[in-house]
Amino acid sequence: MTQPFPSVEPYAHGLLDVGDGNQIYWETSGNPDGKAALCVHGGPGSGGRRGSREMFDPEVFRIVLFDQRGCGESRPHASDRSVSLDHNTTDHLIADMERLREHLGIERWLLYGGSWGSTLILAYAERHPERVSEIVIAGVTMTRPEEIDWLYHGVGRLLPGPWAAFRDALPGEERGGDLVAAYDRLLNSPDEAVRMKAAQDWCAWEDAVIAHEVLGRPGTYSDKPDDALLAFVRICAHYFANHAWLEDGQLLRDAHRLAGIPAVLIHGRLDLGSPLKTAWELSEAWPDAELMVIDDSGHTGSPTMQVAILEAIARFGKSNR
Repeated sequence: MTQPFPSVEPYAHGLLDVGDGNQIYWETSGNPDGKAALCVHGGPGSGGRRGSREMFDPEVFRIVLFDQRGCGESRPHASDRSVSLDHNTTDHLIADMERLREHLGIERWLLYGGSWGSTLILAYAERHPERVSEIVIAGVTMTRPEEIDWLYHGVGRLLPGPWAAFRDALPGEERGGDLVAAYDRLLNSPDEAVRMKAAQDWCAWEDAVIAHEVLGRPGTYSDKPDDALLAFVRICAHYFANHAWLEDGQLLRDAHRLAGIPAVLIHGRLDLGSPLKTAWELSEAWPDAELMVIDDSGHTGSPTMQVAILEAIARFGKSNR
């Protein structure tokens, strides 16, 4: 399979009450009796890309897609400053995934995603390995402090102008410290104009990193409606300022819990925001995972990466695990 499958519409969807006043949007498409597969979106806070359905043969898979707390069609929406993020953490998202699995009557499912979705997939699978049949990750991250520091400080060595703009958009007293924490504070300002400017400045930096990649394009992150952009950045800063509530190196340390789960880790050699080292380290600690390095791909993928994802998912579609 070298091309995505035709788009299919959901045959069921809804809002699932997950507690703390939150409802998460979910939908299922494809074959109701097929192999269950869950699409785990990135960001955090970007919302589930509906095009993810097209990576799965709708005759083979029961395709499940959901929006994580506070974003997409989930409610309440984090673009509203009055919506607290106190109950929006990695542990909450893991619990939401389990509640959704139980709600849909699924015993085990394949997990597919990338970027932040990779971190959430690994955290969920290490917590509930018996519920995971296979894993396909496109863009491996573990949201360790060193990875966050690289994306918002270190890679600025390659993009000194855009990084200086990212830093200098902060108040003077905030520029010499933890930029992510400083943005997190601005994104919770009572002043709506301050929040929106902080979200736009954050996305301008993210866009600069992606646009610097060979196949990158300007506006990858900024090209969102205002409410989606604000929720995305507010949730991102919240998670990254708190290192995703994971101990430093926790996901790598606990990779032994993934033993017996077959996986394909697909990573772009040209990924500036999430360098290949993370994917390599995970593959070294997880013998059941195959690492595929895509030479022409950065963080947002390439046609070659797309083929690798399609082939990995199709391979697992033939499995009876």
